[in-house]
Amino acid sequence: MSFLATRSPSQLLDYLPALHHTDPFLGQFLLAFEKVLLGLNDDIEFKFEGLETTISKIPTLLDPQETPEEFLSWLAGWTALSLRADLKPEVQRNFIASIVQRYRFRGTKENLIQLLKIFTRGEPTITEPIVSAFQIGVSSMVGRDAYLGGGPAHFFQITIALSRDSPEEQARQEAIARSIIELEKPAHTYYQLNIEFPSMQIGKHSTVGIDTLLGTASEDTN
Repeated sequence: MSFLATRSPSQLLDYLPALHHTDPFLGQFLLAFEKVLLGLNDDIEFKFEGLETTISKIPTLLDPQETPEEFLSWLAGWTALSLRADLKPEVQRNFIASIVQRYRFRGTKENLIQLLKIFTRGEPTITEPIVSAFQIGVSSMVGRDAYLGGGPAHFFQITIALSRDSPEEQARQEAIARSIIELEKPAHTYYQLNIEFPSMQIGKHSTVGIDTLLGTASEDTN
């Protein structure tokens, strides 16, 4: 009885008929249910939050910036998106937050550039070769807007400037870039991907006398 006297009765008694409010055993018995359902704050260790607290946090699961890291792939699935497991969590969060808006611009040059910036941390540029604008009866004024030749149709080039890293990381960045391009480009187009790396990075690739040259080379080789 001393144990029963040291703890206040469960507040769940308030939901029962008044007849049970004075029952000391029932008041203590319901404390276990209060712990599980409401997260009773006492000195008894319990590794789970109360169900009421868990339910109140459901909206955070739908927020890309607040959801636990293990829920990111689940949340991405709501927008028919499969995330690469090797992407940093902050990159995944930012991308999920903007994916619905980006779907409106799928297949466009601007959207592809933005996606490559997000996932490769590089600076991409896209160039499209000039194709012949000669169209009889539509646009064929010789010397003004008509010419023969030009580049291949439905073709574009992508150049991405990346920082130098290990060969494994460079290969990873290129694989990510190709995956994004294949996913986002119009189906009838094809492309050429060029990866550029800086020739000089202080502290990484700037060994004076070996791979770094400042100024112009002397013509005198003697």
